[in-house]
Amino acid sequence: MSLIRDWYNAIAGNNQLAMLLMLLVVGTVIVVLTARILAPFYAAVTIAYVLQVASDRLQRRGASRRMAMSIVFGLFIGAFLLLLGLVPLLVRQLAQFVTQFPQFMAKAQEVIAGLPERYPTLVTQEQAASLMVEARHVAFEFSQKLAGYLGGTVMSVVTVLVYLVIVPIMVFFLLKDKDRIVAWLASFLPEHHELSAAVWKDVHRQLQNFVGGKVIQMLIVAVVSFTVFKLIGLNYAPLLAVIIGIAVLIPYVGAAFATVPVAVVAILQWGFSVDAGIAIGAYAIIHALDGNVLVPLLFSEAVSIHPVAIIVAILFFGGIWGLWGVFFAIPLAVLVKAVITAWPSRNLTPQAP
Repeated sequence: MSLIRDWYNAIAGNNQLAMLLMLLVVGTVIVVLTARILAPFYAAVTIAYVLQVASDRLQRRGASRRMAMSIVFGLFIGAFLLLLGLVPLLVRQLAQFVTQFPQFMAKAQEVIAGLPERYPTLVTQEQAASLMVEARHVAFEFSQKLAGYLGGTVMSVVTVLVYLVIVPIMVFFLLKDKDRIVAWLASFLPEHHELSAAVWKDVHRQLQNFVGGKVIQMLIVAVVSFTVFKLIGLNYAPLLAVIIGIAVLIPYVGAAFATVPVAVVAILQWGFSVDAGIAIGAYAIIHALDGNVLVPLLFSEAVSIHPVAIIVAILFFGGIWGLWGVFFAIPLAVLVKAVITAWPSRNLTPQAP
C-alpha cells in the first residue's frame, strides 16, 4: 500500500503529469459519451487530419499553404465523387449476392456432400454431415443479420445522406481554420504543458508517417485486387476489392479475414478446382507482395510498434469499441506508446506549483 501511496503522491505533485492524465481521461470520456451523436464530426476530424498530412508534405516541397490545401481538398472531393459513383455498383453486387444466396448454399451443400467421395481418407460421411449442419446454421444466422440490416435501410440511407452533406463541409472548415482551432484549444491549457506537448509531438510524428502511407496502400491493394480478380473472371470483383482494401486498415488480422470471402466466392463459383486455387493463390500473392514489398516502401519510418503489441491493441480496443476500435487500434496504440515513453519512470518527485 505504501508503494501505491508514494506513486500517487508523486503523480499528484507533478503538475504536468497530472494534467496529461487528466487530458487523457477527460478526452476518452467525452469521445465515448458523444461518439454516436457526434459521429459525423469525428469522421470529419479524421479525414481532415489525413488531408492535413498530405498538405504538410506539399508545403515542405515548396507549395504555399493555400495551394496545398486547395490541392488536397480537391483530390478529396474527386475521390469522394468517385466513391459515390461506385456505390450503385457495390449495391448491385450486394443485391445480386443476396438473390443468389440460396443457390450458393445449395452449391455449398453439394460440395460438402462430395468431400467424402473426393477425399475419403480425409473426410468421413459423419464429418461431412456435421459440416452441412454447421453450414445451415451459419447461413441461417447470416440471413437473420442481413434481414435486420436491410430492415434498417431507410434509416441507413438518411444517415448516409447526412454524412454526404455535413462531413465535406466540416472537413473544409477544419482545414481552412486549423490554426485558429488549434490556438483556441491550446488556450484552455495551463502555461506549462511541455509533457503533453511532447506526447502529442511523438504521436503526430508517427501518425503522419502512418496515415499517408496507409491511404496509398489501401488504394493500391484495392485496385490491384480488382484488376486481378477481373482478369481471372472471379465473381463480385469490385465488392471483394473494396473488402480487401478496407481490410488493409487492420494489420495482420485484416488480411486473414479478407481471405475468407475470396475463398468462399471462388469455391462456390468453381468448386474445389484449379480455377478456385488460382483465385485464392492470386490473393495470396497480392498479400505477400503487399507485406514484403509495398509495406516496407511506404512505412520505412512509420509506427515502430512490435507486431504482437499491434495485435494486442486490435483485440483490446476492438473488444471495447467494436469495429471502430479495430480501425483506430494503431493510432490508439501509438498514443499509449507515446505516453509510456514520455512517462517519468524514475525519480518522480513532486513539483512545486
